[in-house]
Amino acid sequence: MKKNKDQIKSEIEETKADSLGENSLDQDSDIADPAAEVELDDDGLIEDQVEVLRAALGEMTAKAEEYLDGWQRARADFANYKKRVLRENTEIRQIARGEVIKQYLDIADDLRRALQEKPESGEEETWADGIEIIYQKLRSRLEAEGLKPMNPLGEVFDPNIHEALMKEESEEYESGHIIEVMQEGYWIGDKVLRPALVRIAA
Repeated sequence: MKKNKDQIKSEIEETKADSLGENSLDQDSDIADPAAEVELDDDGLIEDQVEVLRAALGEMTAKAEEYLDGWQRARADFANYKKRVLRENTEIRQIARGEVIKQYLDIADDLRRALQEKPESGEEETWADGIEIIYQKLRSRLEAEGLKPMNPLGEVFDPNIHEALMKEESEEYESGHIIEVMQEGYWIGDKVLRPALVRIAA
């Protein structure tokens, strides 16, 4: 069993009494008190151990903070990577879908132009109604894939999304505004799939 300081001191006092007698030591004797030395040595050892433990704790705390900081940065980097990959994949899908849709826009344009000369009576009217149903179904399918038509009539000309075919004087519209849409433009998501061909006011 490990002895505490009081027990050690008591045993030393008993040893002194047995070997030298209770009154054999003079108060002015140069002989050092062993109990005092044991107490000093014991206190010094505890203080040294405390200092060692404090130093070890400080080092471990610093390491833990370093590891936590590294883990948090790695987690943030991975989250940003996932967002970037998701965004890039979405853009790739939009581009691929847009390329397929482009192949059907000419057909939609032809049908729209044909319906501008739609007969108003007779058998041709019934036939034209059927063509219009097909055209509307085609537009619905394309819009379901993310296609959105532009409606720039009367808007200010924007070279990023419009293509000017000609410029002419207009009493109805201010200079720089679109006075006629020659060919419809389309969006796919938030990107221009096809710019609108327009006439603008001079």
